[in-house]
Amino acid sequence: MYTFSNRLKIASIILMIVGALGIVGGFVMAPGSIEEAKEMVASHDDGHGDSHAVEASHGGTTNEHAVAEGHGEEHDASHDQHLLDQLKNRPWAALYVAAFFFMMISLGVLAFYAIQRAAQAGWSPLLFRVMEGITAYLVPGGIIVFVILLLSVLHMNHLFIWMDADIVAHDALLQGKSGYLNPTFFLIRAAIFLAGWIGYREYSRKLSLAQDQSDDNSNFKLNFRISAAFLVFYLISESIMSWDWIMSVEPHWFSTLFGWYIFASMFVSGITVIAMVTIYLKSKGLLPDVNDSHIHDLAKFMFGISVFWTYLWFSQFMLIWYSNIPEEVTYYVTRISDYKLPFFGMIAMNFLFPVLLLMNSDYKRISWFVVLTGIVILGGHYMDIFNAIMPSTVGDQWFIGIPEIGSVLFFAGLFIFWVFRALATAPLQPKRNPFIEESKHFHY
Repeated sequence: MYTFSNRLKIASIILMIVGALGIVGGFVMAPGSIEEAKEMVASHDDGHGDSHAVEASHGGTTNEHAVAEGHGEEHDASHDQHLLDQLKNRPWAALYVAAFFFMMISLGVLAFYAIQRAAQAGWSPLLFRVMEGITAYLVPGGIIVFVILLLSVLHMNHLFIWMDADIVAHDALLQGKSGYLNPTFFLIRAAIFLAGWIGYREYSRKLSLAQDQSDDNSNFKLNFRISAAFLVFYLISESIMSWDWIMSVEPHWFSTLFGWYIFASMFVSGITVIAMVTIYLKSKGLLPDVNDSHIHDLAKFMFGISVFWTYLWFSQFMLIWYSNIPEEVTYYVTRISDYKLPFFGMIAMNFLFPVLLLMNSDYKRISWFVVLTGIVILGGHYMDIFNAIMPSTVGDQWFIGIPEIGSVLFFAGLFIFWVFRALATAPLQPKRNPFIEESKHFHY
């Protein structure tokens, strides 16, 4: 039986406290007026002049100048308000990115767990308790994300522009999508998805524990059936969730690959965390029957899904960039021009590093090497979600600072606390899984 050590518990609580201070600091430092927003931008200015000043310097008649000046004042007022909204969005966006990222790790593990159950895999039952512990975070993590979405509907932030009635009133495209993109239906969908995910997790966990005390395989068989059914629900709900919670922050743009793209990101992140938690527990003398072949297989999934993610990323990027349709290519123009470091850095962290580090089969068996690669993969997929949300919510006013670091620390602490507390509530090794002996003697 795993015991949640006081040292790990204290460390997770410290992370939450430091992170919470960073989150609060981010909201406190957010500008409350246009003047404060201008001062904040000016403090980061590199000395370049305003492009509006260049436009105003062009020649023209007196009347043209007068008309241009009137339009310029109106444009400047709109630009200033937009700047204020972007800077006020930053702590909200940082909070949302981190909240979604850690929730998606748990959801990715849940999908992997359901696949193992539905496939009746023989190699993985020794890891089931690890997966069940990680998916426990789906309850607090999912609720937090839902609360952020609810606060968006209540206009506490401007993360989703389609929730602003004034913007929709002057946007024919958003009006056409209002039957789907409306706050009530949006929250109903979110509630259904979370209820389905959490409901399956709790029921499957209950059956998993009951199987240990049972004298037959009825609980195992029922778990197999509900896992197969859940995967159908998951594939539909995950796609719609990715459209709702991420793609709709930029409602004028869409991609038919987006659901698969987000799935690949959450799937590889979840498998990476399974490997890292398993290695940690084994280093503490727990999970004695887990061998190098189990770690090797998890690392193979980390490698393979990283390549799959890259295939989806490039497929989406190449087709949009090559067709050069203004409504589509704007998505990448914004990110390449304003987010060069996180955009291209993400590709290196999510593709080049995993491929180069895990291509050799021997390295997949070295625990510290897998952990090192896992840290890079998790950092890269955090940047993936960062790149998906930040350009549409804060524009070019992004920075990796107190709100972003504080949010990551808080949710990392909460994730560690909740996962390891859940791991301590039941034996780490299933007793009566029909495939447990095959898992114990698994060798690649």
